[in-house]
Amino acid sequence: MALDNNLLARQKLAAALFPKIEESPQMIEARYPRRQLKLGAMVTRIAPSPTGFMHLGGLYTALISERLAHQSGGVFFLRIEDTDRKREVPGALELIINSLTHFGLKLDEGEIAVGQETGAYGPYKQSKRASIYQAFVKQLIVSGQAYPAFETVEELEELTKKQEASKVAPGYYGPWAYWRDKTPAEALAMLDKGFKPVIRWRSNGDPEHQVIVNDMFKGRLALRESNQDIVLLKSDGLPTYHLAHVIDDHLMGTTHVIRGDEWLSSLPLHLQLFATLGWQPPIYGHLAPIQKLVGQSRRKLSKRHDPEASVTFYDEAGYPPEAVIAYLLNLANPSFEAWFMSHPDKRWEDYLLIIAELKKGAGALLDLQKLDSYSKEIISRLSLNELLEQSLAWARKYDPPLAQAMSRDLAYTTEILNIDHAGERRRKDIAKWSELRAVIGYFYDDIWAATPLDLASQLGDYSLSEIRTIAQAVVANYNPQDSQAEWLAKLRQLSQTLGYAPDTISYRQNPQRYKGSFGDVAKIIRVLLVGRNQSPDLYAVMQVMGQERVRTRLTG
Repeated sequence: MALDNNLLARQKLAAALFPKIEESPQMIEARYPRRQLKLGAMVTRIAPSPTGFMHLGGLYTALISERLAHQSGGVFFLRIEDTDRKREVPGALELIINSLTHFGLKLDEGEIAVGQETGAYGPYKQSKRASIYQAFVKQLIVSGQAYPAFETVEELEELTKKQEASKVAPGYYGPWAYWRDKTPAEALAMLDKGFKPVIRWRSNGDPEHQVIVNDMFKGRLALRESNQDIVLLKSDGLPTYHLAHVIDDHLMGTTHVIRGDEWLSSLPLHLQLFATLGWQPPIYGHLAPIQKLVGQSRRKLSKRHDPEASVTFYDEAGYPPEAVIAYLLNLANPSFEAWFMSHPDKRWEDYLLIIAELKKGAGALLDLQKLDSYSKEIISRLSLNELLEQSLAWARKYDPPLAQAMSRDLAYTTEILNIDHAGERRRKDIAKWSELRAVIGYFYDDIWAATPLDLASQLGDYSLSEIRTIAQAVVANYNPQDSQAEWLAKLRQLSQTLGYAPDTISYRQNPQRYKGSFGDVAKIIRVLLVGRNQSPDLYAVMQVMGQERVRTRLTG
């Protein structure tokens, strides 16, 4: 009879806590049938919070999740964990979706656009799933595995102070869990007075016991059980991450959870929650964070201190999305680089991620120079049309004056971009589109006119009269109809006429005889034409600029 009375009391309490919840957990499970997948197919997800920031580490985790799902013939979906309303930032959801789209990560299910979902396992926003979580918690109340707690913030702070003074582990557990052993009648009395509780899990864990887990990347781990009576539902009726992801991953059929290793300490708790609910947990894999070298020390890439922690940094800088993805695959699998270089005709989606190579201790170190090298290679592989489209799209977004100059004469811009872009040895001097203005801006007269030409620093070793003499002589002898061989021969001959050696070897053998070498003459021409002493092939530059522009630059 006592057992029946206790059960009835808990049922009464559950009904008072959740008066609008009529659907049972069994009914909910029936709405989420098991996925029909081929053997070995993985179901993975990315589950960010809309806090106004997409971390590079989040993109890294999403990429690995996407690769494992799609290369196994499985499903990759987006779930939005938006139950912490205080941290939610307007526009953050759009940023998340746009970032995944921008970097080419294909979503099979979830919120594929703001307000637009696809897939049979939704809603994919946790804020729309409150009744689902409450139904399961209601059942836990009835079974005695959860209970309401009514402490105020001040009372919890006082609890922490007492634990510090007693030098015991902090938290809400055992003798420190005030509402753990209160009766349903006492809880009902608080509800009648209008107090709103949180719902806590009644943990049966013991920190002296260990949970043995096989992490997907870290291997076999022995972790302490959790004895914390953690909050399952907040007073607003929305769940904490701990409860929400357990219920969602079960109902949505997630087979593998890939996440940062900051969650590793919570793994025993999550496995215990799965056991409490009677479910088989997914396989977990915890990734070490991407790190940054500061002086001689390594630290986690910080969204507060490092602009490169945000994925928007890479778009603004002008890295092609494929370059960022290739670089992240290199962080995940060092063998990717050899594959990438030996398969120039393949896309990153063709690479098979190797799980064994992800088993690392320390986090991968961010190396923007390495990213630059991938980006240069990828830009060099673009077709001429792709080069024009991508560079112009970036300029329209981040450098409108450059975009206006490029758009004014697309045929001229195409010729500019085509310099040294064809053939086996393509130019690789552009690592990101933000370098575009420096690399091609001088071709456009309005940008050239607005850029001061500093002859003192560039050509300080030559007198103005000597510079003028060389420039005028080149203009007088320049014929755009000449082949490259004819132009080069003429320029060498002109150099000799002006007192310069036809090549470096001749100058080194007899430096007293010459003013300098042919290279000095070429340098002067190059600086007068492009404003610096490095450029693509000088003959090609002059051909694209045209005779009138060359004459104006050299004599104006």
